[in-house]
Amino acid sequence: MKKPKNLGWLIAGAVVLIILFWGVSGYNGLVGQDEAVDNKWANVETQYQRRSDLIPNLVSTVKGYAKHESETLEAVMAARSQATQVKIDPSNCTPQQLAQYQKAQGDVTTALGKLLAITENYPDLKANQNFLELQSQLEGTENRINVARKDFNDAAKEYNVAIRRFPKSILAGMFGFEKKNYFEAEVGAEKAPKVEF
Repeated sequence: MKKPKNLGWLIAGAVVLIILFWGVSGYNGLVGQDEAVDNKWANVETQYQRRSDLIPNLVSTVKGYAKHESETLEAVMAARSQATQVKIDPSNCTPQQLAQYQKAQGDVTTALGKLLAITENYPDLKANQNFLELQSQLEGTENRINVARKDFNDAAKEYNVAIRRFPKSILAGMFGFEKKNYFEAEVGAEKAPKVEF
């Protein structure tokens, strides 16, 4: 039985097609994971923006009852203003940029904690339906922020594992896919702040 003359070329062509298919499929998978990380970051920002949007209403409500607490009210608004100015591009953020973002958001959390703590001195405020609703929305938003941050870290981990595993690490190196940074707990975050309502 005679072998076809072009069998070697057919095998080489098949191998090239398999490698090409793997490369395209692997590249597209990495692009999808990279976009998923960016999407999860956008969700984090959306939740922080939601919290930021609630703050003026909360401050306004408290202001009507606690006029002499202006220093606390101003601190909340200043922290909010600072936090909204810190922007991050998730595709190339550094650990320092992420730490700066976390610090700005942490300052808002601290200021809000002080604001909510002073409400203990104002029973009429604590009974105000608008305040109670805003407080509930704020608590829900804090929970959403935690979920969004966890989802971001999960997506970043999945992406980081993918770009480090062989053989996709070859594609990641060729096409410039770089490790994504994680949200990390702030120093002292292991101690929960005591806020009583």
